[in-house]
Amino acid sequence: MTDTTQTLSQEACLKAANELLARRKDNIKGEILPADCRPTNFADALAIQAATVEASGKKIAGWKCLVPLNPAQIIVGPVLEGTVQQGEECLVRCTEPGKTLIEPEIAFVLGADLPAREAGYTNEEVDAAIATTHMALELLQRRYAPNDDIIFADRQADCLLNEGIFVGPEITKAQAYDAGEIKLSIDDASYDGKHPNLSAQAPIYWFVDFMCKQGLNLEKGQTIITGSYAGAIEVAVKTTEIKYEGFGEYQVTFKEV
Repeated sequence: MTDTTQTLSQEACLKAANELLARRKDNIKGEILPADCRPTNFADALAIQAATVEASGKKIAGWKCLVPLNPAQIIVGPVLEGTVQQGEECLVRCTEPGKTLIEPEIAFVLGADLPAREAGYTNEEVDAAIATTHMALELLQRRYAPNDDIIFADRQADCLLNEGIFVGPEITKAQAYDAGEIKLSIDDASYDGKHPNLSAQAPIYWFVDFMCKQGLNLEKGQTIITGSYAGAIEVAVKTTEIKYEGFGEYQVTFKEV
């Protein structure tokens, strides 16, 4: 069972948020947070996420999510305004000199608000609210130094490595809804892509229903990604060709921030 009892104060959550935001800005890896502001459960992690959004002064431009593979590990994370990109170029943080981390995904863009409500939302209501679907990349940034003592709540509080989203060419809803498996290529590397939930849309159904029952308002224009088809992939910071077999292909030039 997921622990939903928050133990950290608002002051502690803000302290954690400011530290994690500083790591984002300076692209540095730090140790686990001090005990007085370190999350120990889902409620703490979610509170730190909210404090991070507030302290950043930015709106929520999107979300990452996945139907939980483990009931104790709920995967949700806000994507900050200004980090959702489109076009021929994509600004990234380097995880190693000249390299960055991406995850190939499918993105769903909301065309209508989904206000919080106790009843949640049906799959059909979520379908109606989705305006467009796209090939997409999650942009990742490591903000913790390697440490065997890191627990899931640490990563959850830090938005699960999210640095942003690159929104690629639009695909049809029918394609997105029939994308349990996709053969992928990134330059010369090929991958037999498989969605962790065997469905790109299953996580958005779960996420909308779950989060709206938690009191969260989802807004028109937000971009939601729902899980990687090939895990985290390290790529060179250069012009890169991305292909989803049967869906389309495109080029994007990664440039270090």
